[in-house]
Amino acid sequence: MATKPKKKNPRLASGRKRVRQDIKINAANTSLRSKYRTAVKNVEKAVLTGDKAKATELFAKMQQVVDIVADKGIFHKNKAARDKSRLSAKVKGLAAAAA
Repeated sequence: MATKPKKKNPRLASGRKRVRQDIKINAANTSLRSKYRTAVKNVEKAVLTGDKAKATELFAKMQQVVDIVADKGIFHKNKAARDKSRLSAKVKGLAAAAA
C-alpha cells in the first residue's frame, strides 16, 4: 500500500506564507467549483421533470454562477460557454415541447 510522502515545511517565510495562502485559495476554489456543478445539476433536474418555469428561473441563476466561476479561471471559459449553450438548448426544448 503506497502512502503519500510527508510534505516538508518550507524554511523561508515567503514559502510558509505561500502554503497558508494556497490552503485558503484551494478552499475557495473548491467551494466555487461545487457551486458551479450544483447550479448545472439543478437546471438539468428541472429539465428532466419537465418544469419549464422552474428550469427557466434556475437557468438564469446558473448563468450568473457559471460566468463568475469562468471569470475567476476555475473552469475554462469555453467549458462554461459550452455548458450554458447545452442547457439553454434543453430549456428552449422544454418551451417548444410545451407549446
